[in-house]
Amino acid sequence: MVKKHFSMIREFHLADAFTLGNAACGVGGVFLAMAYMASADLHLFYWAAALAPAAFIFDVFDGRIARWRQTHSALGRELDSLADVISFGVAPASLAFAAGASGGWDALLLIYFVCCGVSRLARYNVTAESLSEGADKVKYFEGTPIPTSVVLVGLLALAAWQGHIGDTLWGGVWTIGPWLLHPFSLLFALSGTLMISKTLHIPKL
Repeated sequence: MVKKHFSMIREFHLADAFTLGNAACGVGGVFLAMAYMASADLHLFYWAAALAPAAFIFDVFDGRIARWRQTHSALGRELDSLADVISFGVAPASLAFAAGASGGWDALLLIYFVCCGVSRLARYNVTAESLSEGADKVKYFEGTPIPTSVVLVGLLALAAWQGHIGDTLWGGVWTIGPWLLHPFSLLFALSGTLMISKTLHIPKL
């Protein structure tokens, strides 16, 4: 057991440190979103939003470093997916909830968005080898990559800057049955649906 443990540690590479940086940004974003809800300090909201592009930068560099150093591994791929779930799935959903998309229907749509992200990453890991056709990387993505949620975070930051979060979140609020729905959360549902699409092929640069 101890031998296996140390064997796994030896499999960590420089690229994996960048992947963990991605994960750290995601966790920080979740914490800052919660801190904003507790204090209503907009600076915390902006910092939470800023960690999304920071996570994206780490995500880009971990792949490039892995290719440069030729250190691709199953461990690295799994680390990357787990980090992406936090930074581009849970963190954006948490920020949207903190921004005011906190009705019952909103929560369901945000959960749907995160589940779509998890499903998309799991499918990618399973099919990456066949999609790459022997190359170093896959030629295209099936569905939109989960880091595209950075765009949603940018919209939330813009809404906050214009004073349209909380009770004045863009799109207003609807009462549907027993719960509230903020139309803004439909953007997260759309993003999640595009992520799990099997007909949408996006070339990987």
